[in-house]
Amino acid sequence: MTSKTEMDCEVVIIGGGNAALCAAITAAMAGVRVLILEAAPKEYRGGNSRHTRNFRCMHDGPLSVLTGHYDEDEYYNDLLLVTKGNTDEHLARIAIRGSQDSQPWMEANGVRFQPALSGTLSLSRTNAFFLGGGKALVNAYYRRAEALGVKVRYNAHVDHLELEGDRITRVDFTANSKSHSLSPKAVIVAAGGFQGSIERLVKAWGPEAENFLIRGTPYNRGDVLFDLLDQGVQSIGDPTQCHAVAIDGRAPKFDGGIVTRLDCVPFSVVVNKDAKRFYDEGEDVWPKRYAIWGRLVAAQEEQVAYSIIDAKSKDLFMPSVFPPICASSIPELAKKLGLEPEALASTITEFNGSCQAGNFTPTELDNLATKDLEPPKTNWARPITEAPFYAYSLRPGVTFTYLGLKVDETAQVQGQEGPVANLWAAGETMAGSILGQGYLAGFGMTIGTVFGRIAGEEAAAYVK
Repeated sequence: MTSKTEMDCEVVIIGGGNAALCAAITAAMAGVRVLILEAAPKEYRGGNSRHTRNFRCMHDGPLSVLTGHYDEDEYYNDLLLVTKGNTDEHLARIAIRGSQDSQPWMEANGVRFQPALSGTLSLSRTNAFFLGGGKALVNAYYRRAEALGVKVRYNAHVDHLELEGDRITRVDFTANSKSHSLSPKAVIVAAGGFQGSIERLVKAWGPEAENFLIRGTPYNRGDVLFDLLDQGVQSIGDPTQCHAVAIDGRAPKFDGGIVTRLDCVPFSVVVNKDAKRFYDEGEDVWPKRYAIWGRLVAAQEEQVAYSIIDAKSKDLFMPSVFPPICASSIPELAKKLGLEPEALASTITEFNGSCQAGNFTPTELDNLATKDLEPPKTNWARPITEAPFYAYSLRPGVTFTYLGLKVDETAQVQGQEGPVANLWAAGETMAGSILGQGYLAGFGMTIGTVFGRIAGEEAAAYVK
């Protein structure tokens, strides 16, 4: 049964992760009545934000746990590098500039930060890490929202938003197997992408998507997104573009989270089912390159690859949640991986022969490159010779998809004839406006935080 307090809510927010919570807190602080409809049960609330670790933040000097400075142009250039220019500069710069005052806002609303850990020191200047991780952030925001009077309905699956002319007139949702309808003054969509629907991934990517693993929540199925697109709301982004990283092939199909990511690639040789290398493992520092490896692995046979290191590289990256496969020789390792032993031994021998003398520096680009090898390895190229040898299987791990709702600088959703008067969007459901391809560590949280705050402010102003 829909309660009277739910019926009286002026702003309905669809989704229960970072963007939704930032919008809810901002709108409630502006004095309007807010209801969050979260599809997940309470114990799984928070969407993909449960699995995050950090927030990429512009700052003019040391700020909280952040060291040095990270100005707007450097931040934007980092974004251009990973997106290859496929971004909306105006919206991107709004997100970047908004990150600086969002960090103290986050602290004021209960989020706590910690310095970068040893395996993430390359991010100590650019990314603020959450004390307790994303789940602690989500819990802090829920405490704050509820203290401000925000109502939350869990297990609430939004089935339809009725778009009449330039307004949303009705929100239909199902909770506890019963249908409900609300007619709020304003609606904010912060319900993520469609990666939780394997059927939709297969439609976008083809049958190989059956082999993809989903790093985050299974509740982001894209139902609200496609409901609005079917009614003529403008879309942004490519359905085949997504934030996909190489994760442990032994991870669960859904909700494995950030701990299943493997950071060994820069110090390894990566081969496919034929035991052949297919890309430069040392192209750049890992925070700027980890997000391309999901797509690279997706292009290989059976959507699987293998990262191989030796004993001297075993402790150079964040520990894996599953132990590596171990062997005393490369042929033995190949057998354990199901690869042809002679083929893998040949690949490793060729790689070892191309390595050059030089200074190995694991925390920064060291130009220790191979010679006369295709594809090359341009940094951290050391021979794989020291037993025991280790390997990890890699699979594409999809975090979120980039097809989304087109918004303007106020986060207002755009219809065919202009803006939808009482509809805003924030977070992954509109991130394709800024992330046309590729990914920058911590930037999804930036987009969600900045545009969540903007959406909450704009919706509250509309109501009032």
